[in-house]
Amino acid sequence: MGARSKARKRAVDVLFEADQRGVEPVTLLAQRIAEPGTEAALPQYAVEIVEGVVARLARIDEVLASHSHGWTIERMPAVDRAVLRVGTWEVLFNDDVPDAVAVDEAVDLVRALSTDESPTFVNGLLGRIVELKPMLLA
Repeated sequence: MGARSKARKRAVDVLFEADQRGVEPVTLLAQRIAEPGTEAALPQYAVEIVEGVVARLARIDEVLASHSHGWTIERMPAVDRAVLRVGTWEVLFNDDVPDAVAVDEAVDLVRALSTDESPTFVNGLLGRIVELKPMLLA
């Protein structure tokens, strides 16, 4: 697993844990930076992802809710929600990552961490966001 892939996984871990514990992701992020525990220090890209997702969370969730037909944000499995937020942030707000890479990485994460149906759902939803990217950023 490459360095950026590991950073994405760690960012998803922080976002997922914050969601499950009902704490602000930036608060948990600060704790993980100050006290990494048994894991290595958070990679800088993981910090960038979490901070980016938090800064754009309302817009990211609006995009996800608008384009995930039949699924509310709250109804999505928590892991899928965290991965979709990371993937959406990378597609819409991080020009350093090609869209196809962001989608592939998100699909790989949910394949490893979530349900059997999740890779298809995540691929379809992020693929739609990629298609609509020019309109969504206008």
